[in-house]
Amino acid sequence: MKTIRRKWWLLPAAAVLSLMMIAACSKDVMDEAELTAQASPVNQEEMVANRGNFARNHLLAQVSRATAKYQRVEVAIADGYVEASPCVYNEELGAAMGYHFVNEDLVDPFFDPLKPEALLYERGKNGKLKLVGVEYIVIDVGQPHPHFGDHPFDVGGTPVPVDHYSLHVWNWKHNPLGMYFPFNPNVSCN
Repeated sequence: MKTIRRKWWLLPAAAVLSLMMIAACSKDVMDEAELTAQASPVNQEEMVANRGNFARNHLLAQVSRATAKYQRVEVAIADGYVEASPCVYNEELGAAMGYHFVNEDLVDPFFDPLKPEALLYERGKNGKLKLVGVEYIVIDVGQPHPHFGDHPFDVGGTPVPVDHYSLHVWNWKHNPLGMYFPFNPNVSCN
């Protein structure tokens, strides 16, 4: 019987020892978690920027869905877009805008991201026009400066003879100079 009592007496000691070991491990895990939290604090500006990026990416996806049908230039022409320029190229930048197809009925003081005023095309090796981006043209009548998501439009920028805002969006062809930069070195006039 003495043997049994010793085993029972050892159980509380083993339990206390186990708890001490768990606590020690937990402290190490807690210290590591605290260090991680200190090394990467939650940055309010970063959170706001991420929300802005999500909203902008969502808007870009909507624009791409709305303009996908214009991959075929015949559909754009049927919807009122007409070729308004030869292929626009900037020698200094070594970059192009491509061919502009404009729907003049959409050029007004209102901005609807799902109805771009202009479609941007480049001619492929097979000679067919391929959609590479869109352009928005908003006549300035004193309204607040338009924005695409949180990105402001450029002031002027097209040969429209009245005050206006414009913005190129390269949603169909990557632009290494930026999604909203007017010229794209990946677009060719050759």
